[in-house]
Amino acid sequence: MGNLFSRIRWADVMTFTLFLVLATVLWFGHAMQSVRNTRVPVLIQYTGKPGSIGLGAEGLPDTIWIEVRDAGARLNAYHRDMLHLTVDLRQYIHGDKGTIHVPSDALRRSISDILQGTSRLIETTPDEITCPYFTEQEKSVTVVLDGELNPAKEYQLAGEPVLSRTRIKLYGQDKALSGVDTIWTERVVLNELVDTTDKRVALVIPKGMRAETDSISLRIVAERFTEKKFIVPIQVYGVPEGSHIRLFPHETEVSVRMAMKHFAQVQATDIKAVCTYSPDRTDKLDVELRYKNPYITGAWTYPNVVEFILEQ
Repeated sequence: MGNLFSRIRWADVMTFTLFLVLATVLWFGHAMQSVRNTRVPVLIQYTGKPGSIGLGAEGLPDTIWIEVRDAGARLNAYHRDMLHLTVDLRQYIHGDKGTIHVPSDALRRSISDILQGTSRLIETTPDEITCPYFTEQEKSVTVVLDGELNPAKEYQLAGEPVLSRTRIKLYGQDKALSGVDTIWTERVVLNELVDTTDKRVALVIPKGMRAETDSISLRIVAERFTEKKFIVPIQVYGVPEGSHIRLFPHETEVSVRMAMKHFAQVQATDIKAVCTYSPDRTDKLDVELRYKNPYITGAWTYPNVVEFILEQ
């Protein structure tokens, strides 16, 4: 094997390799400059269609194919960077029903406008766009979240989940729409939430109807919580005039939960522990907590029942 390698004329190999690379470069350069035809897709976006307008079963095409003639480099660019065409439907919709018809000459003009000046449009497939349309009834309905949202340990949800849309429009026949006032999102289950979470959720659209959008955004904010404990005196309401009530005990320990960032904004003065006297209660009263501080997300007390003596 060693003798075989020693007999190879490496200078000739290097020369051959160099000429091979040079030939490849020249061929590629020629291919990039040579003029030829190719087929490329054009993605179509439609604007100007009223939400109440429904389309036939086949709908409008989202892609058409064109044959273009140009240099290879330009044709490669068309394959690499997809062509996008916007079609305004307002000029093709007249009255409650009819046919959307984008004729061949209008379609070719629009496509030629998005091609480079050196490119020549040979053919479009299809050569025109047609689709029947009709007007449907519309109804505004409420959107409801179907979800299970679970914060991580030592975290809580900061308020209710927020939907980007709480009402949307449905389109369909009167008979079907009359029985629908609410639509739900798809089932959403999120666990171990510790921060702000944004998610796109699909809507469950009733069969035979359309909606102005098939999905909405959902935002959930989770934040770490902490607790404070206070000793709060118990106040009694409803004591008969001329009587005095003694409580045992007369104060209670209150535990309050709040977001960690609002720890300093919650004080003992934000909490009231109250009992309401009733002649039907002979020896014990329930303790109720009242608070208005918006940073308090939960509170409980111990004891939550006290004994009493009513003195005349």
